[in-house]
Amino acid sequence: MRRHIFLAALLTVSCLYAQEEEAAPPVAKSVVQKSAREEAPIDLTGYWTAVVTQDWRWRMVTPKKGDFPGIPLNPEGRKLANAWDPAKDEASGDQCKAYGAAGVMRMPTHLHITWQDDNTLRMDTDAGTQSRLFHFRGSKIETGDPQWQGTSTAQWDFVRTKIPPHMPGPIHGGSLKVVTAHMRPGYLRKNGVPYGANAVLTEYFDVTSEPNGWQSILLTTVIEDSQYLTQSVLLNTNFRKLPDASGWSPTPCSAR
Repeated sequence: MRRHIFLAALLTVSCLYAQEEEAAPPVAKSVVQKSAREEAPIDLTGYWTAVVTQDWRWRMVTPKKGDFPGIPLNPEGRKLANAWDPAKDEASGDQCKAYGAAGVMRMPTHLHITWQDDNTLRMDTDAGTQSRLFHFRGSKIETGDPQWQGTSTAQWDFVRTKIPPHMPGPIHGGSLKVVTAHMRPGYLRKNGVPYGANAVLTEYFDVTSEPNGWQSILLTTVIEDSQYLTQSVLLNTNFRKLPDASGWSPTPCSAR
């Protein structure tokens, strides 16, 4: 009899304890969200200069009208490119058409990259005196009419060490991915090769260090535009880091 009473009491206490556990609110864990600047796996800040080792005749000088091999234009795009008139662009205030986000990075330009705030990376070009803003999570994005540099969202693509069983380990590098849309129609090349208002620009920025101490940005660009292109355009562009701002020379846009 006593054994039965003891077991009943024990069962009652266990039930009450379980009810208290179930009713207890979860303990909130404090998670501090790092900013994009704090998380950066690579350092893109500083002054950089374009290294033009390919496509020289389309990048260093303004090509002649109709000179656009390698760009998969559809009939509408070819028609527009063949009608290019730099004097008309200047008269209409469109002399910056070749300096939009999808074109300016192919210019023989210098870059100046800084953090505008902890979640916004700023890139200035001396060619055309343009500014691009790369907005990470938590960065305020201004909306409105399309601009030459469009709206760019950014994220870090981290490279991690794999730890068995296939769990992500410590970060040991990475790259920057930037997707730009909402751009004003512009030129992929300075001689009127067009991209439209719905074009999407995807860029991957990698930083490498060479044995001689030089640092380089390896930029891989994908341009998608169903309005004027029959397929995506893939481009590779290199920049080398400079020790200071001595080569920095802002110049206005020019249609010629």
